[in-house]
Amino acid sequence: MNLNIHPIILSGGSGTRLWPLSRANYPKQLLPLVGKETMLQVTLGRAAGLENVQAPILVCNSEHRFLIQEQCEAINIKPEAIYLESIGRNTAPAIALAAFHLTQIDENALMLILPADHVIDDQDAFAQAVETAKIAAQEEYLVTFGITPSSPETGYGYIKTGDAIKFKAPPVLTAYRIQSFFEKPNLETATAYLQEGGYMWNSGMFVFTAKNYLQELQRHQPHIFTAVHQAWLERTTDLGFILPDKDAFTASPSDSIDYAIMQVTSRAAVVPAQFGWNDVGSWDSLWKIAPKNSDGNFISGDTLVLNTQKSYIRAENRLVTVIGLDDIIVIETADAVLVMHKSKTQQLKDAIQHLELNQRKEHLEHLRIHRPWGWYEGIDKGERFQVKRIMVKPGEKLSLQMHHHRAEHWVVVSGTAKVIVENKETLFTENQSTYIPLGKMHRLENPGKIPLHLIEVQSGSYLGEDDILRFEDSYGRIISSEQE
Repeated sequence: MNLNIHPIILSGGSGTRLWPLSRANYPKQLLPLVGKETMLQVTLGRAAGLENVQAPILVCNSEHRFLIQEQCEAINIKPEAIYLESIGRNTAPAIALAAFHLTQIDENALMLILPADHVIDDQDAFAQAVETAKIAAQEEYLVTFGITPSSPETGYGYIKTGDAIKFKAPPVLTAYRIQSFFEKPNLETATAYLQEGGYMWNSGMFVFTAKNYLQELQRHQPHIFTAVHQAWLERTTDLGFILPDKDAFTASPSDSIDYAIMQVTSRAAVVPAQFGWNDVGSWDSLWKIAPKNSDGNFISGDTLVLNTQKSYIRAENRLVTVIGLDDIIVIETADAVLVMHKSKTQQLKDAIQHLELNQRKEHLEHLRIHRPWGWYEGIDKGERFQVKRIMVKPGEKLSLQMHHHRAEHWVVVSGTAKVIVENKETLFTENQSTYIPLGKMHRLENPGKIPLHLIEVQSGSYLGEDDILRFEDSYGRIISSEQE
């Protein structure tokens, strides 16, 4: 029996283990780390390539909604729904949102749970594993995919397989009951697992029916079930996005599907899979799958690399020179540089914690800040002045706004700008400029067919991004004083 499958794409992570390229407000799943497409786009394409597949449901951080919508449109994917989490509550509540959604369509709908940031090399082997998991899910199992270990990896959780499952209609691959789960082991324990056999890496991908998942969630985690159900019942929609009720969703305990369901259910099953999987959870794991030169180096950008081997070196903005170092990670961005031995990737979290404790912003965002209308980035800043580059996409416009503490001078570099100041409209083109006095209500719009680029010079006693009083906004953002 070939039943339709509904991909559920989980894209709520912050991806800080790939800092400084990945930031909380622009995480790894939205970056083209492997190939030209972003990891989210590759995941959506992988799901779309399966048989009997329906439109995907995405669950993501509300801060990423316009970026995710834009990336879906770029590859002609129209999701069934995009759910926005106001606060991260891990995978068990996120999956529950999608399950409640699907019960409106068919309580026996098959769900394929895919994190947005995994790499899979063999699409045919992946499809075969999914077909096997579908058969198991139709017999009320909650199925995960186990990856045959190629090394004693200490960065993954492990699954110990139990007895093989006998099916009414046997699939191509064998599925097994899960005997037990194990946390990330030390090297000695991981080596023992491989020597004993019967252990697999836990991939974090799943197949089950919406009904069975919700039944197990209600049985084992009633507080999560109740809170998420209430959040779903009181959901609202905005610009095509679905917003679970914030208070109810926040009240849900935060837990992963592994802890909340898979480790306690009697229905857990695993399909062994060999499809070239990597969760890209660290710079070391990204180096393993990246194309390398004869010295074992992955090199990207403007670099000079001499007498260096088995390293990952990425320059985003300027020349990076590496001489006489092996097994290192070097990542250069506009505002931060990481230099680290490959064996120390798990310690990157200590650097992120340092940034958080010192109230820095480098772990949150890049210099270039993306907005639904385009982007802006800081060029220079001093006492009572700030200079930015701004790009407005064709047909888009900023909110109608006013500033209490700063004036602005705009110089058009390319494109056409429609500027509204106190209800007066004026068009400006290349090399023309205008001045927005402090306290004047104004708006910037791109009425043309090419991107609008301009330079903004701010001057005043306070230049913070929260000095914005919005009167009208095209993107459903709160009409108040907050970041543009």
